[in-house]
Amino acid sequence: MEIILIQDVDNLGAKNEVVKVRNGYARNFLLPRQLAVENSPSNRKQLEERLKQVRKKEEKMLAEINSVIAKLKEAPLKLGAKTGTSGKIFGSVTSLQISRAIREQKGYEIDRKKISITDDIKELGTYKAVIDFGNGHNTEVEFEVVAE
Repeated sequence: MEIILIQDVDNLGAKNEVVKVRNGYARNFLLPRQLAVENSPSNRKQLEERLKQVRKKEEKMLAEINSVIAKLKEAPLKLGAKTGTSGKIFGSVTSLQISRAIREQKGYEIDRKKISITDDIKELGTYKAVIDFGNGHNTEVEFEVVAE
């Protein structure tokens, strides 16, 4: 029996996928728990419509991500840090500080968990951080650490 999965099912398939299973498994487990529906012409049309809506939503999100990436790459961020006389920073720069700088200087709210810093920042200078937007979309952001 062919069915369309409504939710992800372990060891079977992902949401919106058409799979072939045994009749008893479909009738006694998948259909009563509303994990799947039969692969009928009307259900296939609904599936195609859901997939079309998902594609539109992904395209819209991709356009938004690209605009954010373009805005972030325009100019480097400036981060202020307290320093000693030799130019060494007291403490280090964290992803939280970068997230705040993006919010204040660029106007975008980016979760600090999505920001990863490549090196340990202990001195003034220009550095890079990687922001992961998910779905394989990430960008490198340049930021400059200056004395306060």
